[in-house]
Amino acid sequence: MFSFQIKNKQVGITENDILKALGKVEEPDLKKDLVTLGMIKDISIDGNNVSFTVLLTTPACPLKELIKQRCLDAIHAELGKNIDVSIKMHAEVTSIRNANPQLPGVKNIIAISSGKGGVGKSTVTANLAIALKESGAKVGILDADIYGPSIPLMFGAEDLQPLISNQDGKNKISPIHQYGIKMISIGFLTPADSAVVWRGPMASQALRQFLGDVDWGDLDYLLIDLPPGTSDIHLSLVQTVPVTGAVVVTTPQKVALADASKGMAMFRQPQINVPILGIVENMAYFTPLELPANKYYLFGEGGGKQMAEKSGVPFLGEIPLVQGIREGGDSGRPATMEKNNIISEIFDQVASALAQQVAIRNANSPETERVVVS
Repeated sequence: MFSFQIKNKQVGITENDILKALGKVEEPDLKKDLVTLGMIKDISIDGNNVSFTVLLTTPACPLKELIKQRCLDAIHAELGKNIDVSIKMHAEVTSIRNANPQLPGVKNIIAISSGKGGVGKSTVTANLAIALKESGAKVGILDADIYGPSIPLMFGAEDLQPLISNQDGKNKISPIHQYGIKMISIGFLTPADSAVVWRGPMASQALRQFLGDVDWGDLDYLLIDLPPGTSDIHLSLVQTVPVTGAVVVTTPQKVALADASKGMAMFRQPQINVPILGIVENMAYFTPLELPANKYYLFGEGGGKQMAEKSGVPFLGEIPLVQGIREGGDSGRPATMEKNNIISEIFDQVASALAQQVAIRNANSPETERVVVS
């Protein structure tokens, strides 16, 4: 709760007066006023004491303080500076998914993709999941890289196995819970040293089972860690569930950007039409542990940002090549969990930018249609 107290006396304030004042406060991203957006709740008036709740569109809202200050300024400008204002900032992740028997409790399905392997897509997925969870959101990860699953290792859960429960006469897989994240992967169901040698239709069937037969419960964000490139898995995903949007992970060099552009073009095809929520540039620069202020652009500079500008999509941020991120993945404890360092700060910023784009997308665009193959 944020409280601001000024001691003079004011009487005769009504709820309509409060709504009129707050109707002049625009949500910076959605470009509509808070009252029209239904973001003002629980107005209470007691003399010159006014309290209300601002319902944010995401716990990771990077503009929370700005919105709060604008509300305070609007009340004082409209009703006088002698008003004692108490503002609660509460968050509820938005969703535009219609009632669907598949994944009914999942608000947003986000595909994390890359044009080529080796750009750190799974590392970005793992750390974004932790950052979103730390912001207050409910998060899950579906490891859709059937042939090269990485999520169990990155979360130190490679020895865990999901349980089966019976719900209304149907067997459901209970996802693994680790560090507050729900997750499922073929890596939980096969020996760690065995290869998955399946044709495309079998891999696609595994994905459909992970979507339909896993008890995901209530989630604000389900991150889908896709395999590199464009494949049967990608098509099966967009055919099975309405995807909120896609995040493209790349590195700065030209060969990675060229492949990332192809991956982005797949989602933009008219028959698929999945919105691109943004581009993340991984391994943007190298920073030595002993020289944290130094940046060495080993793979080129600014390629991801330039790609975003050229394609007209948001740039969510750049992630450095630092030893701690690699160590976190190898040790099974994502680097973002170690708070108060540059790694966690960067991933928090990228997660906030992603949550922001999801809220904007949900406010301005209809639900993504599932792809129907005729």
